[in-house]
Amino acid sequence: MTDRYAVFGHPIGHSKSPFIQGEFARQFGEDMTYEAIEAPLDGFAGALRAFIDTGGIGANVTVPFKLEAFELADHSKDAARICGASNTLRIVGGQIEADNTDGVGLVRDITENLGIPLSGARVLFAGAGGATRGAVAPFLATGADVTIANRSVGKATAIVDLLGDRGPLRAVSYDDLTGFYDIVLNATTLSLTGDAPPLRPSVFEGARLAYDLVYGKGLTPFLAQAEARGAQVADGVGMLVEQAAEAFTWWRGKRPDTAPVIEAMMIPLT
Repeated sequence: MTDRYAVFGHPIGHSKSPFIQGEFARQFGEDMTYEAIEAPLDGFAGALRAFIDTGGIGANVTVPFKLEAFELADHSKDAARICGASNTLRIVGGQIEADNTDGVGLVRDITENLGIPLSGARVLFAGAGGATRGAVAPFLATGADVTIANRSVGKATAIVDLLGDRGPLRAVSYDDLTGFYDIVLNATTLSLTGDAPPLRPSVFEGARLAYDLVYGKGLTPFLAQAEARGAQVADGVGMLVEQAAEAFTWWRGKRPDTAPVIEAMMIPLT
C-alpha cells in the first residue's frame, strides 16, 4: 500500500513541501504520496483526524496550525516541547508524535551547506518569536554563544529563562546591542514586507554570515545591509529544505541528498 503524507496549512497553495518531499521520495524510489491540505481555520483537528483515519502516517504543519499540532500530540520530542509548537507529525499505532525540525534544519544549512562552524561562534538572533525559540537550543548544542535582540526585551528574556542552562545565552534590546558577531540571523518576518530589524550597521562588521530566515525575496534590506559590510549572505531556502529532510528521515529512516533540491529552488540574491 502506498504510504500517505501531507502538509497542512491555511493558506497552503504556496507551499513548496510537496515538491521537496516528492524529490526526496524519488531519490529512494519510495512508495509514498505527499499532498497539500488546506484545513479550515477552525477545523485543523478534524482535518488531521480525517487524514489519519484514511491512512495518513505523517504530516508537516505550517501556519497557523503549529501550536495546535503540538497540543494534539500524544507524545512530543524535546524540540517541539521547547517551542510549544510542531511542524512535523508522525502517526505510530494510532498515536500522534510531534517534533519541530526547523532549528536543526537551520543548523545543518549553516554548518553543512554553507560550511560555517558554529562551535565558539558569536551568534545574534534578531527577533524573539517562534523561529528563534525553536532554533536557540540546537545552536547552543553546537557550542555557539547566542544573543537575542528584540524590541520587547521581555520576550527575549523568556527564551533565556527557558534555555539559559544549555549554554551561553543573553537577551538585549536593539538599542542596547553592542559588540560584534560572527553570524547574524534575521528571525523576524520583516523581510516579507520589505523592512528590516533596527540593527546598527556596526553589528555586521567582521561578520562571516548574515542569514535571513525568509526565503525567495532576493537581496532583502537586511541582507543588503550586511553585504555592504562585507558579510556572506544567505536566505532561508536551505533551512526550508533541510527541515524537510529531517522530517523525511524521521518518517522513512533514510536521509536524502538536499543539495540538488536546494539548487533547484535557489533564487539569486540580487
